[in-house]
Amino acid sequence: MQVVQFEIRIKAKKEAVWKTLWEDKSFRDWSSNIDEGTYMLGELLEGNEVQFLSSVNGYGVTSLVEKLEEYDYVKFIHGADTQDSGNALRDKEWTGGTETYSLKEENGVTTLTLTTDVPDEMIDLFNERIPKALDRIKVLSELIA
Repeated sequence: MQVVQFEIRIKAKKEAVWKTLWEDKSFRDWSSNIDEGTYMLGELLEGNEVQFLSSVNGYGVTSLVEKLEEYDYVKFIHGADTQDSGNALRDKEWTGGTETYSLKEENGVTTLTLTTDVPDEMIDLFNERIPKALDRIKVLSELIA
């Protein structure tokens, strides 16, 4: 796996960006830029497991919310890779990888930094899709700001 990091400045308070990141409707909107039809199952609480699943292809990953500081930071550790909407295991493409979202606000502008491990064979795809997802997060966050 390779570590990739992306950053975007958003003209919105970090609470608005956080809401855009993790509320179901907006999460489904922006995350579909990475993997069409993606949604999250589970409650975003430190120590909980959540599933990121695609309603289109049925693939997903079960992840531990290792650290959560509401409005500031969340770190996921990816565990089991799944298929069939989370009902069956598949190749361990994402297992052991991490994904973090960090928000820093200054003068009403929030800098969102996304850092994630990406399987080598998917690096070009994610280098293309993650910036599109971040642009969508920016649009959605600024609309509610």
